Amino acid sequence: MKLTIIGSGYVGLTTGACFADVGHHVVCVDNDERKVKTLHEGKIPIYEPGLEQLVRKNVASKRLRFTTSTEEGVDHGEVLFIAVPTPPQPDGSVDLSFMEKVAREIAQYLDSYRVVVDKSTVPVKTGERVAQTIRRYARPGVEFDVVSNPEFLREGSAVEDLMKPDRIVIGGNSDRALAIMQKVYEPFMAPVLVTDINSSELIKHAANSFLALKISYINAISEICEAAGADVLKVADGIGADKRIGREFLNAGLGYGGSCFPKDIAAFIAISEQLGTPFNLLKEVERINARQIQRFIDGIREALWLLKDKRLAVWGLSFKPNTDDVRSSVAVSLVERLVAEGAHVVAYDPKAMDKARELPLAGKIELAPSAMEAASGAEALVIATEWPEFSAVDLSELREKMRTPLIFDGRNIFDPGVAASFGFQYRGIGRGVVTARTP
Repeated sequence: MKLTIIGSGYVGLTTGACFADVGHHVVCVDNDERKVKTLHEGKIPIYEPGLEQLVRKNVASKRLRFTTSTEEGVDHGEVLFIAVPTPPQPDGSVDLSFMEKVAREIAQYLDSYRVVVDKSTVPVKTGERVAQTIRRYARPGVEFDVVSNPEFLREGSAVEDLMKPDRIVIGGNSDRALAIMQKVYEPFMAPVLVTDINSSELIKHAANSFLALKISYINAISEICEAAGADVLKVADGIGADKRIGREFLNAGLGYGGSCFPKDIAAFIAISEQLGTPFNLLKEVERINARQIQRFIDGIREALWLLKDKRLAVWGLSFKPNTDDVRSSVAVSLVERLVAEGAHVVAYDPKAMDKARELPLAGKIELAPSAMEAASGAEALVIATEWPEFSAVDLSELREKMRTPLIFDGRNIFDPGVAASFGFQYRGIGRGVVTARTP
């Protein structure tokens, strides 16, 4: 099939590359000429495992191409996916100006039947607004349908998530459009859930909110564990073994971050209030999430007394492993707070260094070329992102590099007893403080 993706950001680019890889002919539209040129060369502006190879392969096979022309995209695609940004506004609601602009552009060039797909994460009833906008600005008599098809991609495993989805959600009221969408997804051989548009739009916000709820729940439990002298990892294993609950997203840490969860939770709160049904539970989820990073900093301050002029190594800047995305990263927020208290921060991240150099924070911290270089001479090590290479370090070498043997593990990547056996004083999340001992 001929498909068009309007918006070649994280979601649009991954979706386009995967669609091309299963045999569709895909045009990705983006208004950034420099990005389009780079993409045609087989290079991508983000780090996502497997994505660059997928783009190169399908550009070479001529199943995937890029353009800055919306007119070209509308002319090409039987199905037009809108995958543009939906950034948050100060009150937590979603800025839909990019969606509205694309809907008007599609209407301008529409000359025969198309299926228009809301792929971006949008508030419920956005599909109705998109349809109204296209109808208002399109020439009389032109046929189209609008459907909702939310994405469930996780940064760091987005290619696998799209190529092997656990479900595909399609919301629409037209049998013609739904049949076409079924054909789009036929090569993926995954369960398809067909709903009305409003239900489909609610599913994405409800899913992300529930996952954020699980994270905040285990973080609230971690505070109780610290007070009771229990180990939150063992508690999480115990409750996660219940198949009704599951172990995923029950990892205590610094809280959720990134470009999706904070925005989507705030948006769902705003949506519920606009509908006259306040979602107070999600407000508590946000509160717990904000408290978690403050509790962690309080623990660092308790051990070091004052943070001013202390040399602190921070491992991790991306919001999660296997991505270079630092947007709304808890690790970056943590560093900002440490710097605000006068600490001298030396940071390292395996993939996010280039993105970190673009942050306003970059001029206030030192960026090290490796994890061990960051730790050299440090008075404490702070682990902010759970990259696998961090848990594999030689603790004996790390102890020799550091000035004082203090580890503040915001992701619980080390075994407290093992860290202590190498002479470290260790403090994790929900595991208490373990005093150093001689091997």
